[in-house]
Amino acid sequence: MLYTEQAPSAWFSFALCGLVGIITAYAFVWISKYYTDYKYEPVRSLALASSTGHGTNIIAGVSLGLESTALPVLIISVAIVSAFWLGGLFGTAVATMGMLSTAGYVLTMDMFGPIADNAGGIVEMSQQPESVREITDVLDAVGNTTKATTKGFAIGSAALASFLLFSAYMDEVSTFAQEPLTQFWIDCQVDIAIPEVFVGGLLGSMLIFLFSAWACSAVGKTAQEVVNEVRRQFIERPGIMEYKEKPDYGRCVAIVASASLREMIKPGALAIISPMVVGIVFRILGYCTGQPLLGAKVVAAMLMFATVSGILMALFLNTAGGAWDNAKKYIETGVLGGKGSDCHKAAVTGDTVGDPFKDTAGPSLHVLIKMLATITLVMAPIFL
Repeated sequence: MLYTEQAPSAWFSFALCGLVGIITAYAFVWISKYYTDYKYEPVRSLALASSTGHGTNIIAGVSLGLESTALPVLIISVAIVSAFWLGGLFGTAVATMGMLSTAGYVLTMDMFGPIADNAGGIVEMSQQPESVREITDVLDAVGNTTKATTKGFAIGSAALASFLLFSAYMDEVSTFAQEPLTQFWIDCQVDIAIPEVFVGGLLGSMLIFLFSAWACSAVGKTAQEVVNEVRRQFIERPGIMEYKEKPDYGRCVAIVASASLREMIKPGALAIISPMVVGIVFRILGYCTGQPLLGAKVVAAMLMFATVSGILMALFLNTAGGAWDNAKKYIETGVLGGKGSDCHKAAVTGDTVGDPFKDTAGPSLHVLIKMLATITLVMAPIFL
């Protein structure tokens, strides 16, 4: 379909670019599975660390998450360079589409986790026999792995897409600057040795950490509200634990629903306003110092650093959270003392820490990375 007389062999290069994208998707799924499935060594080592207490469980989980960033970054690096060498910028776009061509399967895997999780909840609330809960626990553990693999896929595709959006941003700035593209690339080198450009990069990296902090903090605050409400209901309705009184489920749902909307205003505003403020401030500074393209350069550095930091942070949060959850599930299969043991209690602590990692901050970063690239692209004219 991509055959052209001017370059008769170009279609083959683009076909290879698409294959690079498909292989990248497969590699991401496999790596995520290795680090989050309790059939493999990383999660089993994390479960073993729980046998010596809560602290060692947290240390092992954090180190596992940090380690899990290495292989995906190598895969992304090879994919971007390979696709660019094979087909230039369009080749990178073809590789991105190759990776996204597996989205149907990935969405299917993503749906499996919540379905299995909710099935386990229904079994528990309807007081089914323990044998039924054991089956749903195994399905839930598989669901945790599939959710982790889909999040790995999401961050990989975000990395490839952001590279394209960054190139589009530079082209758009060139158009609005009314300079020939070749001369523009000479004038608009994003040189981090320039102090203002380096500061823009620092601000981009800081944005990722601050956004993640606010997202995790929102979960913590809401959890405290829910715990206080549950304690209040237990005091006022002592028959709940004996199944003689029905709890007020609606109150807990209302607390979580309203908090989820209220608490995300601040991180959302940070993501949207930050690049615009930085671009406008450094645009004014550039005009005062005789550097008309300074605003665009600083925002470009901010976008580059935020993308790199965001990819690493999201990989860490997603994988650590999934590993903590499945370490708990592994212990619940009967190893290391099983349910109710001290080892299990330590694993529950790790799972509690991991939930905001893998379910809030991590997935939010996928959106943040793409949104930053889109905002800088759309708002490029105000930085000049």
